[in-house]
Amino acid sequence: MPASVLNTPSGTVLIIGASRGLGHAMAAEFLGKGWNVIGTVREGGRTKLHDLADAFEGRLEIETVDICEPDQVTALRDRLSGRVLDMVFVNAGVSNNPAETIADVTTDEFVRVMITNALSPMRVLESLAPFVPAAGLIGVMSSGQGSISNNETGQREVYRGSKAALNMFMRSFAARHAATSRAMVLMAPGWVRTELGGPDGRLSIEESVPSLVNVLLARKGSQGLHYVDYLGRTVPW
Repeated sequence: MPASVLNTPSGTVLIIGASRGLGHAMAAEFLGKGWNVIGTVREGGRTKLHDLADAFEGRLEIETVDICEPDQVTALRDRLSGRVLDMVFVNAGVSNNPAETIADVTTDEFVRVMITNALSPMRVLESLAPFVPAAGLIGVMSSGQGSISNNETGQREVYRGSKAALNMFMRSFAARHAATSRAMVLMAPGWVRTELGGPDGRLSIEESVPSLVNVLLARKGSQGLHYVDYLGRTVPW
């Protein structure tokens, strides 16, 4: 592990979508590295994140937000007003039937995937970016399947399109904020065995997330937008 990662000072990270899967594992990893974590869940009772909060009393705050509801995003911003967030990372994503082509998908299903995977994460980042200091990091969970250059097999067309759209929106965001020294990261976590990734994923959460978090820590303070995977390798656009 790079010394720069081991010596990274702790801070506060906001993880949007931390109730389970990759987001929950990221929260646990940051806590283990001495960071304070604000993790969000959607309404609906106790989650694994609440159990984690019990184990790290006072260092994990839980907020409730559905990022597809703009009023809830605004309310979250208001609740966090005045806070310094050293990192904001949006871990949000849904999929549709992976065999469904763009010719097959209904308009409602297309809109659902695009709003959740592309529009809503950017609304969160636009809203919360002012809380991230110059040495901080803004990140979002993308996918290697969002790479246009790497798409040689097709499949998962709607999901691929939503992540490619997210990547483009982040490039526009980065262009508008080119003068800032903040790091911006599009993260491809690999094909992980989660509820979203399915049981056939090549990686376990334990094989992806610790490296993923180390990559984010290493990128902190590195100006500009980076599209990288969980090992820090650049993903082609």
